[in-house]
Amino acid sequence: MFRTRALAVGALAVAIVVLVGAGCGGSGKSGSSATTGTTAGNTVQKVGTLTIADFNPFSGADADFGPEMTGGCIPAVKLINQAGGALGNQMTCTAVDTRGDPADAVPAASKMLATTSHLVGVLGPSADEAQATAPVIDNAKIPMFADTGEAAFDKSKYTYFYRLTPADDVKGYALAQWAHDKGYTRAAAVFGADIGAQSDVPTLLSAFQKLGGTIVSNQKLALDQSSYRTEVTKMLAAKPQVIFTEADPQTDATFLSELKQLHGMLPVIGTETTLQANWLKAVGGAIGSADLAKYVTGMQPYAPTSGPAWTVYDKALLASSKQVPKPTQWASDPYTMTYYDGVNLIALSMLAAKSVTPATFAPWIVKLTQKTPGATTVYSYAQGKKALDAGKKIRYVGAGGEIAFDKWHNSAGAFEAAQANGAKVKIVGTVTAEQIAALSK
Repeated sequence: MFRTRALAVGALAVAIVVLVGAGCGGSGKSGSSATTGTTAGNTVQKVGTLTIADFNPFSGADADFGPEMTGGCIPAVKLINQAGGALGNQMTCTAVDTRGDPADAVPAASKMLATTSHLVGVLGPSADEAQATAPVIDNAKIPMFADTGEAAFDKSKYTYFYRLTPADDVKGYALAQWAHDKGYTRAAAVFGADIGAQSDVPTLLSAFQKLGGTIVSNQKLALDQSSYRTEVTKMLAAKPQVIFTEADPQTDATFLSELKQLHGMLPVIGTETTLQANWLKAVGGAIGSADLAKYVTGMQPYAPTSGPAWTVYDKALLASSKQVPKPTQWASDPYTMTYYDGVNLIALSMLAAKSVTPATFAPWIVKLTQKTPGATTVYSYAQGKKALDAGKKIRYVGAGGEIAFDKWHNSAGAFEAAQANGAKVKIVGTVTAEQIAALSK
């Protein structure tokens, strides 16, 4: 899945800036002069409102990615601000639309870096624009919590690149393993032609074959066509038992509705895109909610929906309904959870480094997630701030679970399978980290 536009920010993005970032923008850009001191024993470095940029598609084929991201950013800054901010500074989120296109994303990144006051972190980029824009953001020495799944970043050369969700090549293993566990041996791969969707395919093919299965049809769909009858007919001739998919809502809705008309439904195993609200609404409307619940299973990175960190996140998310429409849709979304965690790590790293300068505090992002002897485990920004102010070492465990960065700043784990359950999704099983590791060898 992995996640729009020049700073020609659309109406949704503007609304988010107005709601969340009202009063944002202290004078000058990040790195400008600051007032440093102490208050009640706590370090203060006042520069103005600190900005987190939500750098993702808010329009275009992957327009769902942006709102999914702001769903995590907004609750995080709300809690940070309630706890007194970071080194005496309030924080805000601002939406930057990449349109899911490198041609739009590069100037959007340049404008973001040149004009955003006190930019201290970026959520994104997605796979749609990461290869073109990650070098630009890294060169500016701004930490980015990317949601690209491209395998090209498995051994990232970028100092300021961090990834809290599994790469797409890992996702392919999870899809294959779940199908194998369900007894399927003949499968069709039906993926959109966009970069994000196609990056799932290579490891899916190799892993399913390794598990004894056969991909009998592999189709790359041009997005948002009025009909896929030819593609459906060709796929059916290969007699698959199950369909693997990732495509935007309109594309999969059209494809699967024509499948139902021509043949009847087949089991579908999709990526986390198939668990997003807009996809469920579009496909459910096309094939019916009963068939959606019966035939479609989505695989998403495992993230707990219980425990102390998630409880704090969920409460803040629900309290953000004025800025986050229908917030319950993000309560169990692992990407939204990890965006929230990324913002917390940025703010806690500032406290640990006693600096709001990104190049200074960035090394602490990894340090604050490590199992260090004597470190206090914290599950929220407020807990972490209290412990750091008391001179303690901390280890942050977030709403998305434990974070274990490798030397390339990637952190991955298990996957969970989920199915539609009315307006929500229910977890129906897991693929373990050990199973994925075995397939990746």
